[in-house]
Amino acid sequence: MDPRKELSEFLRSRRARLRPQDVGLPQYGGRRRVPGLRREELAQLAGVSVAYYIRLEQGRGRNVSSAVLDAIATALRLTPTERDHLTHLARPVARRIRPAALPQRVRPALQQLIDTMECVPAYVIGRRLDIIGWNRLACALLGDFAALPPERRNLGWLVFLDPAARALYEDWDAKATAVVGYLRRDAGRYPDDPEMASLIGRLSLGSAEFRQLWAAHEVQDKGFGSKVLHHPLAGRLTLAYETLTLPADPDQQVITYHAEPGSRSAEALRMLMPVLTSDQEKTTERTFS
Repeated sequence: MDPRKELSEFLRSRRARLRPQDVGLPQYGGRRRVPGLRREELAQLAGVSVAYYIRLEQGRGRNVSSAVLDAIATALRLTPTERDHLTHLARPVARRIRPAALPQRVRPALQQLIDTMECVPAYVIGRRLDIIGWNRLACALLGDFAALPPERRNLGWLVFLDPAARALYEDWDAKATAVVGYLRRDAGRYPDDPEMASLIGRLSLGSAEFRQLWAAHEVQDKGFGSKVLHHPLAGRLTLAYETLTLPADPDQQVITYHAEPGSRSAEALRMLMPVLTSDQEKTTERTFS
């Protein structure tokens, strides 16, 4: 992926969502040729010359300073995640290392930890939203990851190309939007990752919804919240989720689900535990992507 093209499209998409009145600029009469702020208006708000901003938006800005990026991010009212994304796109040479080509592994101690969480569905995602570790209850709740070929152990692939996942999430649209935001964030951090480019290509070919969401250039980071799932055996479950980023490897995150104690969803989770087959219990070898 070309960081200059990504930067250009990202800045244009952020300008398009703002109106002059949103940022305290006068609304002049007449028809505007483009939605949102004009380049001249954005440059005025950021305190930079119009020519300089145009070069930056065209991907031709070199050695852009942190102060200028901060001013543009403030003018565009970017979220913290979007600010981080802008920095990665505008200053790719500042990246410390490029580990995208290195295979990711879950540390044995971490796998042991989530295995002991018998009442909590937990799985580990890495770069590109690859699912690289899981426990038994996560498989019972979300699907048998071990039975999937490595290239399909990916949250983007499951959400957009697996019909079972579409049926699982009550608010599939929100889940799909979030997944694309996570992928867009990763793509900005590692634009030269060929596996990311391949994944985006497969999702674009296989899903019109993905193509539409990808073109919007929304950026998100995983956090916490709640989801409603429709499980084929346990029925409707309302679960809270938490995202735990590993300090030793920020490219790995542990995702956990839990239900409110005493709730019907908590009882349903307990019901899922014996659903796992004896074959699954005996499975100890896992192939990580």
